[in-house]
Amino acid sequence: MNGGIDARTPVIVGVGQASERIDDRHYRGMSAVDLGAQAVAAALADAGDSDGRIVSAIDTVAAIRQFENSVPGLAAPLGRSNNYPRSVAQRIGASPARAILEVAGGHGPQHLVTELAGAVAEGSGEVVVVVGADAISTARHLVSAVSQPNFSETIDGDLDDRGLGSEALMSQAAIDHGLTDAASQFALMENARRARLGLTREEHADGMGRLLAPFTTVAAQNPHAAVRTHRTATDLMEPSERNRPISEPYLRFVVARDQVNQGAAVLVMSVGAAQRLGVPQDKWVFLHGHADLQDRSLLEREDLGESPAAVMASRHALEVAGIAATDLSTLDLYSCFPVAVSNVAEGLGIADDDPRGLTVTGGLPFFGGPGNNYSMHAIVETAARCRRTPGSFGFVGANGGMLSKYSVGVYSTTPVRWRRDRSADIQRDLDSKPGIALVDRAQGTGTVETYTVRFDKDHTRSGIVVGRMDVTGERFVACTETNDLDAIELMTRGEPLAARVAVRSSPLGNRVVFESTTL
Repeated sequence: MNGGIDARTPVIVGVGQASERIDDRHYRGMSAVDLGAQAVAAALADAGDSDGRIVSAIDTVAAIRQFENSVPGLAAPLGRSNNYPRSVAQRIGASPARAILEVAGGHGPQHLVTELAGAVAEGSGEVVVVVGADAISTARHLVSAVSQPNFSETIDGDLDDRGLGSEALMSQAAIDHGLTDAASQFALMENARRARLGLTREEHADGMGRLLAPFTTVAAQNPHAAVRTHRTATDLMEPSERNRPISEPYLRFVVARDQVNQGAAVLVMSVGAAQRLGVPQDKWVFLHGHADLQDRSLLEREDLGESPAAVMASRHALEVAGIAATDLSTLDLYSCFPVAVSNVAEGLGIADDDPRGLTVTGGLPFFGGPGNNYSMHAIVETAARCRRTPGSFGFVGANGGMLSKYSVGVYSTTPVRWRRDRSADIQRDLDSKPGIALVDRAQGTGTVETYTVRFDKDHTRSGIVVGRMDVTGERFVACTETNDLDAIELMTRGEPLAARVAVRSSPLGNRVVFESTTL
């Protein structure tokens, strides 16, 4: 091995994906365990495990939570495994000493790869599988079928179940005013970003379309993508029956698509194990840089249109790798909603139309968003591209929550010793800065910082406003008054940003009235 690399240095040696669509000719209706096992089998084959020598050496299987196991009280309509990582391990014939089920959040794939690569470097693991899969589309498709499959599994064995991990990511004020869905909260961020940039509605919509149109081109060429259709910027932002409003300013085509059946897996081992098990060096991909940071809950942030933690994590991962953003050959910026892409791209000085592209999969609205596991697919694609162009660098940014947790990995085939990051130190600095005070029971006048209108499938609309109180400067969150259609019209067709409002407290939460609703 060149460069005197320590035998415990972690390296990715195998990657794999699995997917199926309900309209596929050979659709099988696979469970999340089936999809995960198929992805791990592909990763093992990728590493050259033709005789089972690698399978028998696996000491850790770490898994991403399924969507149906990520929200309190959410049912698994077709059943689920009580021990997902061990169910997958059993399918592939592995008997790991350790099994992990990660917290909920899209940052999980990159976080686990970083954590377990570090464990390998420290000698507390040697051959590790990181896997995730979700069969959301199949669950919805077959839940009303005459003959339903049963995906329930009970398997013995220890499990490090880390829980949901959603504590402190959402304030009580947000919950009290209906801000419990991702679309509405990201929409608040999106409109706050528009306010900061001074864009009109039309300019902002055009920008979102132009940002994501290239993603559709990548997805159209990806055999694992849920939607393999190229769409123009106009297509993405033109309302239609299929492209209905979700939460102002979002239409359906530009938000994460969760009705998918997809799985992905990454095989990590020490250089010593890779040599002993005969994995060819042209399969090796090293994690050069990494970082994990957590932001304040959305309503506490100084600027509602950005996540400083996501940008700082991205910059620090590049610092650990010893390169600049201009040195990257590929990027995959988490794309659940447009602002998630823009936030990091702007923070790294990367243009929306950068010729390198901002995704290697096609992004969550088009490739698909398999629960918490999207970024595992991004790591798989990035590793494959690094191999095709040895010495190049690939960037993966993974988001959890409302741009709440951000995990970053920088990859290359160039051998490098394991480097620790300084995420803990940076996190302490982030946490030491005061957040914006939020008033629970607002009474008085104020100014709108951001807003959204939520569109339900029954065509009802509800408005949500976030602003600052005139007297105290405290932030408030409030809903529009019931049946205040003039306010809804202003928020869907006019310009409510920086508008003057009156706010009052009620037993059902704060309520807001615009001083003027003239369009």
